[in-house]
Amino acid sequence: MNKFYSFPLDYSTNPSEYYWFKEGFTKEELDIIEKDVKLIKPQYGTIASGGDPDDITGIRKSTIRWMFQDPKFEWIYNRISELVTEANNTIWKFDITGMPEAIQYTEYYDDGGHYDWHMDCGPGELSTRKVSVTVQLSDSDEYEGGDLEFMRGSTAEQAPRGKGVVVIFPSYMLHRVTPITKGTRKSFVLWLGGSHYR
Repeated sequence: MNKFYSFPLDYSTNPSEYYWFKEGFTKEELDIIEKDVKLIKPQYGTIASGGDPDDITGIRKSTIRWMFQDPKFEWIYNRISELVTEANNTIWKFDITGMPEAIQYTEYYDDGGHYDWHMDCGPGELSTRKVSVTVQLSDSDEYEGGDLEFMRGSTAEQAPRGKGVVVIFPSYMLHRVTPITKGTRKSFVLWLGGSHYR
């Protein structure tokens, strides 16, 4: 059993706080994930509202692969569930009943790769999202730019970065990935939730 290291910020009753692990996944585990994910066909990242491809790239420019819940990836879903349980019990205490969506593996390249300010929850199927999880697969020195940032109040706050870092936050938090200026940023994301917020 791996030992997880969490580095607390201000875990008061702040519903806009996030939680993170310095090594939620080991480098060896991430190498296995990268090897398996290369067998999945890539596609361009989209946005919930749809739209013309040129308009979409103004908001989001990335390549994605879907890691569906099959036996090969079951251990990853289980690990994320453990990490989210700790984070949720510490801060938000949401009623979380499942993870109905697939893990989204994402690559941002230095051709303008980015994802502008957005929330992960919304209408329709997005309304069930309560907690978002980002797992970083790239070391910090493998790319420049590409910072995960949160908007809390009037200023942007950069989240921790590094290979194996896991950042967990409520899906209603406004966030973005800043433009890549060099290299490639690799990560994967997953959303957990259930019925209406409580």
